[in-house]
Amino acid sequence: MPETSGPTGRTPETHVIDFRAAEQLLASRDPRGAVKLLDGVIDVHPENTAARLLRARAFFAAAQLRPAELEFSLVLEREPDNAYAHFALARTYQRQNRPHPAKRHFRLAAALDPNPEYLRAARFDG
Repeated sequence: MPETSGPTGRTPETHVIDFRAAEQLLASRDPRGAVKLLDGVIDVHPENTAARLLRARAFFAAAQLRPAELEFSLVLEREPDNAYAHFALARTYQRQNRPHPAKRHFRLAAALDPNPEYLRAARFDG
């Protein structure tokens, strides 16, 4: 049986389209537009970690650091082994001039994934 639209008239397919459009908006340097689209997706699918991670990235790009921190933290509650989320949260702390939590998350990112950028940020490269 096909899924019908909910009370907002939005279908699951529409949410996928909104997610993809938000990716494009973020790539074209419109993070606020991306956040607006993702707000609707997350309202209907609050468990969608990919949408939350993308919204966290958009908040970060828009210099909305507290909302970015909260979203990255929520992603890490659900996926504690997500190296990228640790790295991005560390960058968020760094931009907030909070070096101690930044260092912790840079090191966690590098421990989970030996990506050269993560290793440099964690200062594991010597």
